[in-house]
Amino acid sequence: MATAKGQFELASWNEDTYQELDGGAKLTRASVTQDFSGDVTGGGTVEWLMCYRPDGTARFVGLQRVEGTVGGMEGSFVAESVGNFEDVAGRAGSPGGNGWMCRLCDLGACGRADGRCPVAGENLPSF
Repeated sequence: MATAKGQFELASWNEDTYQELDGGAKLTRASVTQDFSGDVTGGGTVEWLMCYRPDGTARFVGLQRVEGTVGGMEGSFVAESVGNFEDVAGRAGSPGGNGWMCRLCDLGACGRADGRCPVAGENLPSF
């Protein structure tokens, strides 16, 4: 599978608590925009649902859409992000998979009639 490396900066973060829980825990929803640089360039939006623990750490799950360029190809993709926020750092991954939910571009745009995604390195369904 191909690997892309880069950085992102937060362009905006809007988070609202939708339920307070016992002991200082809470459930929130965050709408976030990001600017990417490196092997992935462009902008992205993500919606995260988060469960904050009483110690301030949080578990998150979300869907992230990135629009830009990856490996010289322009388009967009959607990734699943699941992980933990501990201290200031976040770690993300995908349960049981690579996180890619749809291709970087549609078949008409990249001409890959075989359906093979050059970013994810596997055949993916069209959406």
